[in-house]
Amino acid sequence: MKPSKDISRLLEIMAALRTPVTGCPWDVEQTFETIAPYTLEEAYEVADAIARGDLDDLRDELGDLLLQVVFHARMAEEQGEFGFGDVVEAITTKMIRRHPHVFGDDAARNAGMAKGMWNRIKAEEKAEKRASRLARGLDPEDHGSGYLDSVPVALPALTRALKLQEKAAQVGFDWKDAKPILDKIEEEIGELREAMEKQDRPAIEDEFGDVLFALVNFGRHLKIDAETALRGTNEKFRSRLHHVERALDASGSSLEKATLDEMEDLWQQAKGKR
Repeated sequence: MKPSKDISRLLEIMAALRTPVTGCPWDVEQTFETIAPYTLEEAYEVADAIARGDLDDLRDELGDLLLQVVFHARMAEEQGEFGFGDVVEAITTKMIRRHPHVFGDDAARNAGMAKGMWNRIKAEEKAEKRASRLARGLDPEDHGSGYLDSVPVALPALTRALKLQEKAAQVGFDWKDAKPILDKIEEEIGELREAMEKQDRPAIEDEFGDVLFALVNFGRHLKIDAETALRGTNEKFRSRLHHVERALDASGSSLEKATLDEMEDLWQQAKGKR
């Protein structure tokens, strides 16, 4: 089998990999649940390639992410639920429906994207999903019934916190400005200290989460995305420790051999190079 730019070749490859006996044992035994973590990982790899400005890597990572879509679609097809073509039809239907000012009749295109149109279309889609769950004998209230339930659970925690806060703010449940949130952060830190003094592990974790949530909210009011800010800090930490590592290597030492004081001195040097 030869590579191809045609999506049908990728579908053929996945079908072959999933074929019992003649396929790949690892691919055959996978399920939606076991593949889901890889799907998230590949999405992060795409974001990483974009952040690094590496378009060659972006091409490859987008392919890896596409493979995840094909993998899930193939497993669903094997269960008689839907295939890759149905996935394509679903998203094209959604995009056309959500952009009547682009794909609609002349009147819709001339009107443009009227205020409230997007929310009305989303509400219609939500109602249709509810009706679909009912038709399939599922409880429509098990999922998506609450105002915040449209925020995906699988999002990175910091991003989900931001999305939950943004959605709550749309109905007025929000701080008026950033300053009072600092008081809230200090309050949450105080509660974390109390939990630590009591050595209450579940409470410590709970209060720690509250501090993080409040910090995300504070960042939102400062127009700072917590995920982006933390990503920058992560890279700064990596770069500085790499400076320490290289300096130690140059002196014939290593991270494992150096004392904490030696590493701290080199760390301060790295900070000075900023």
